[in-house]
Amino acid sequence: MARVNGSDCRAPVHTDTADGSHHGCPRRVKWLFEEARYGVCRSMPNEPGFLDEDLERARVAWLYFIGGQTQQEIAQRMNITRLKVNKIIGQVRDSGAVQVSVSLPLTDCIELAEEVSHRYGLADAVVVPDLDDYIEQKRVIGEAAGTLASELIEDRDMGVGIGSGRTLSFAVRALRARPRSESWVVGLTGGVTSGSSTNTFEVATAFARALGIECHYLTAPIYCANPESRDAILLNDELTDVLARTEIADVGIVSCGALTQDTSLTQIRVVKDNLDTVLKRGAVGEFMGWFLDAQGRPIDHFLNESIIALPPEKLKLKPISVLVSGGIRKIPIIRAILRAGYVNRLVTNEGVARALLQGPR
Repeated sequence: MARVNGSDCRAPVHTDTADGSHHGCPRRVKWLFEEARYGVCRSMPNEPGFLDEDLERARVAWLYFIGGQTQQEIAQRMNITRLKVNKIIGQVRDSGAVQVSVSLPLTDCIELAEEVSHRYGLADAVVVPDLDDYIEQKRVIGEAAGTLASELIEDRDMGVGIGSGRTLSFAVRALRARPRSESWVVGLTGGVTSGSSTNTFEVATAFARALGIECHYLTAPIYCANPESRDAILLNDELTDVLARTEIADVGIVSCGALTQDTSLTQIRVVKDNLDTVLKRGAVGEFMGWFLDAQGRPIDHFLNESIIALPPEKLKLKPISVLVSGGIRKIPIIRAILRAGYVNRLVTNEGVARALLQGPR
């Protein structure tokens, strides 16, 4: 994992201060690494080839210990010999640089996170290396988001809004925070009829259980048959109370989706029946169930008028809003969300980060 705006010794960065000194804030990478055996951070020696060698070690270690790849897979991916991979893994293990997580910085990921943050005006960004396995990629993105969320939530009194999706379900594994007992979790969308482990009800419940706090649900379908049906459902006072909680929650942790045929959202009958018209009207993806165009604007379609979910414009008002999503298929919708400024933090993978830095903002 690599991030900016954090104090993690594994990925330190610095900035110029008024007095000309430098310390741990974002802007320019200071090229530090952790000597775990001494428990300190120190500057990397200014020797030819040192940075490339250390980056190679960091990437091998990450792919092996975090990404779960075999030595042969790593050798093929990085175009080095398996013997070299084995040697690096042994060196990293013996040095104590790997504990629960790899303690060497992936400096190229740090740079990407910094550049994406600057381009889109984000408060923070986390970029993880690319993995070929689709599910493993979701796992490492999700777990990185869980680590970030823990830092934001620890020992605070706050409402935490949670979206849905497999990537967010993986985030629960890395939650280590304990907010104050008055805190609560709320699902930000209504539910879908399939994909139970990634449904907003299950994901929100898992977050609440991991954090040890209560949970509130929008106990309604994410899409109603028409706007009139939505209005009728919202006559229920308890449901409108929960919808109000989605708006006042301090934190929003959400994902997004491409409009392909293999997602739980596009399998909902009303979406499946209208997917062609949704695409024709310019939708590039969905965000908390809202169908957005390339500029991040909700398209003109009755599904966007029949949805039970927090509106993107309301998420934009939150002090902390985190988009957790990756994969090449999602680049258009991720870019649209960032263009519209709906979130102030991003967790994604290298390939997406590089694409976000290309072409028009």
